[in-house]
Amino acid sequence: MILNQAGTRRFKAYTSKHLDELLKRAGLGDDERLKVRAVATVLPFRTNAYVVDELIDWSAAPDDPIYRLVFPQEDMLPATDVARLADLLKAEAPNVEIQAEANRVRAQLNPHPAGQKELNVPRMGDEPVPGMQHKYQETALIFPKQGQTCHAYCTYCFRWAQFVGDADLKFASDDIGQMVAYIRQHPEVTSVLITGGDAMIMGESVIRRYIEPLLDLEQLESIRIGTKALAYWPQRFTTDPDADATLGLFEEVVNAGKNLAFMAHFSHPRELESPLVESAVKRILGSGATIRTQAPLIRSINDDPAVWSHMWRRQHRMGMIPYYMFIERDTGPQDYFAVPLARAYEVFRDAYSTVSGLCRTVRGPSMSATPGKVCVDGVTEIAGEQVFMLHFIQARDPSIVGRPFFARYDPSAVWLTDLRPAFAERFPFEPADALLPV
Repeated sequence: MILNQAGTRRFKAYTSKHLDELLKRAGLGDDERLKVRAVATVLPFRTNAYVVDELIDWSAAPDDPIYRLVFPQEDMLPATDVARLADLLKAEAPNVEIQAEANRVRAQLNPHPAGQKELNVPRMGDEPVPGMQHKYQETALIFPKQGQTCHAYCTYCFRWAQFVGDADLKFASDDIGQMVAYIRQHPEVTSVLITGGDAMIMGESVIRRYIEPLLDLEQLESIRIGTKALAYWPQRFTTDPDADATLGLFEEVVNAGKNLAFMAHFSHPRELESPLVESAVKRILGSGATIRTQAPLIRSINDDPAVWSHMWRRQHRMGMIPYYMFIERDTGPQDYFAVPLARAYEVFRDAYSTVSGLCRTVRGPSMSATPGKVCVDGVTEIAGEQVFMLHFIQARDPSIVGRPFFARYDPSAVWLTDLRPAFAERFPFEPADALLPV
């Protein structure tokens, strides 16, 4: 491993060109590796030396949860698609032919869920503002051009389309001036989320160019940074060359009177075990920032109440705030990772019941669907009918936030669109002339 002058390991990425050798380490045979490589022509693969050397239990691979968190699996995609791509790879077909087939498969995977390209793009006059989304009135999302990758990719990532090299599938811009102008025109925006990709893939001098102009916006109460860096490369805040400068920038945000919130993604307790993570968390909290934790519920990785209970308790001890349990979004290999809503509620309830009140800041299980964030509050029986109880945590239409509504119980439902209204002809987010689905 290459060392820098301070004696700490430099970041080393592994991409698809390293995939076959890494799969051999997991004990996969020739045919199995070929099928995984076929999946990797469609879905992005990237990891790094910290994940490979420190987080994965190779003796348990390919069943190890961290391995499954970052490595493609052959059954993530329909078998016929995998077979077709595997045949092309085996025949050493021209790359243009392989990519054409991969693009065909991608188009079937709902690359932009929840109306991201149609409903969330803000406009100034008649022109869209590149690199931004504005779904909820209080919050604007910024996608820095230089932040549209990650230290490692999660196999379940709902933003997988950002990483496959297709400009038509990507949100990104480096025109922070236009973004600031848009926010000024919309005084209802009080919070900005810098996201990607991962904002913390950027060096301090780059992320400063996006953050500094926001500090002059009096309307902003908070700046959020969406990141998986604490789990996948905690050195970003401890021993990287610009770690100290980055923490100094965080202090500037806090001193400017803004709440700086780290939206940290931890998918499994093992990601919290390294002393490097504990050190990074202490340094971030020492800057005056807060850290809120979130992750989706993922089959074969964390679909166990004990896993979540352990995570929330450990995060609380470390000074972080448990924030969200999400439902896997309706994109990419959703069928592979999805947990039915009824089971998701059971996992959340059973984990929630075993933690103290200070950990019960967490919300969920929540679906970030087209109309908003829908929380599954439970399953009950009303007037002899078994139903889901739900409410909106956030919504495009603020008037429906917090209003309870009901859906017919369906043990196989995994997403909002699988549900049908109970005790009403339509859901509260549907237009008045919406017909009751048959």
